[in-house]
Amino acid sequence: MKNVIDSFVSLGHWPSAGSFGFNTDILATNPINLSVVLGVLIYFGKGVLNDLLDNRKQRILNTIRNSEELRKGAIEQLERARARLRKVEMEADEYRMNGYSEIEREKQNLINATSNSLEQLENYKNETLQFEQQRAINQVRQRVFQQALQGALGTLNSCLNSELHFRTIRANIGILGAMQEITD
Repeated sequence: MKNVIDSFVSLGHWPSAGSFGFNTDILATNPINLSVVLGVLIYFGKGVLNDLLDNRKQRILNTIRNSEELRKGAIEQLERARARLRKVEMEADEYRMNGYSEIEREKQNLINATSNSLEQLENYKNETLQFEQQRAINQVRQRVFQQALQGALGTLNSCLNSELHFRTIRANIGILGAMQEITD
């Protein structure tokens, strides 16, 4: 076991011309290790991520449906208001002959109030959609980060023991000392 650990920690490398061996150069193998870890995370995290996104999608769709129902209710109110407006317009024509202008002001107030209500409902729907989308994205990011962190900690805890950790530190100190001697 000691020889296997020493072969991974040592600074030298085996000649690769025509033979097979392990590359112990940490800087050369790090991108390969990272790509393997990322591949495993993507493979196993894809299902969880898809479930989270599907759940969030359903919530957003429900919010959209609720907003559409509110919109339909507002449209119904608008239709009732338009019917009332037509009625008021007929009465206004009658009163206009008599010189009354109060009906005209009431008509404008009714139109403005209904228009404002529709604008507020539309703005509320858009804000709700944006808020839910941002919240979904933040939750997915947080969960992916937590899962990646837990996986990395689990891998580190299962692979490192104190003896291997101290040997790695000593080897790296030796590398730094050798590099310092070369630069001097």
